[in-house]
Amino acid sequence: MQVEGKKVLVTGASQGIGAEAAFRFAAHGAHVHLVARSAELLDLQVKRIKEFGGSATAHQADLADAEQIRALAQDVPAPDVLVNNAGVGRWLFLDDTSSDELVTMTAVPYMAALLLTREYLGAMRSRGSGWIVNVNSPVSRLPIPGCVGYQSARWALRGLTASLRLDLRGTGVGVSEVVPGKVSSEYFNNNPGAEERIPAIARMIPTVTPQQCAKAIVDAVEKERAEHLFPWQLKAFEISGRLFPGLTSYLTWKTGTHR
Repeated sequence: MQVEGKKVLVTGASQGIGAEAAFRFAAHGAHVHLVARSAELLDLQVKRIKEFGGSATAHQADLADAEQIRALAQDVPAPDVLVNNAGVGRWLFLDDTSSDELVTMTAVPYMAALLLTREYLGAMRSRGSGWIVNVNSPVSRLPIPGCVGYQSARWALRGLTASLRLDLRGTGVGVSEVVPGKVSSEYFNNNPGAEERIPAIARMIPTVTPQQCAKAIVDAVEKERAEHLFPWQLKAFEISGRLFPGLTSYLTWKTGTHR
């Protein structure tokens, strides 16, 4: 799908991966709808895009709230491209996580992607075109210790992606899953202690930038890629996990977080 002239909606677009993806789509000639909780940060990103000559609109919404998701869908008709990028959650042992925080981790990214996609799916299917991108985490492939709530939601997002891909086959609506390794974004600053829980063996995977993630997202749409894990070292670990699950799980546990 060529994105020039298309309407693109990006969630979690106030900073990091989402902000860079919105900027790159706009640079490719799309009109971008940026969604996030912070109106102030959204306005900065919209200003940045417009100063570059792009077209963008900000929409403040908390996607952990189903009512706000419905309101957003009424405000913004079905886009050509939907990028489900919003995500929150600290890396904690299950019994160290409050029930409220577990609900929030499930609400975003999983329920937000599930409900927002549902709002737009009928219109996309009716017109026979559209593309959905779910931005996921490596822990959706390679579980690590001390991260139960967060990675459970990420596995659910992976299941949503796979299910949608089967349901939408032959309809003209495509689905991509983009899975970067560790990203040099604000996530680890916003979630203190998470970075220290990355297993030592996984630290062999190079860190990628939000700009690299944005390129992967736009490329996934333009090249209609079903899945993109990067960098290649992450893909190698993912293959290792499928071929040698016991060994990979042991090494992840051995070099990971322990009480």
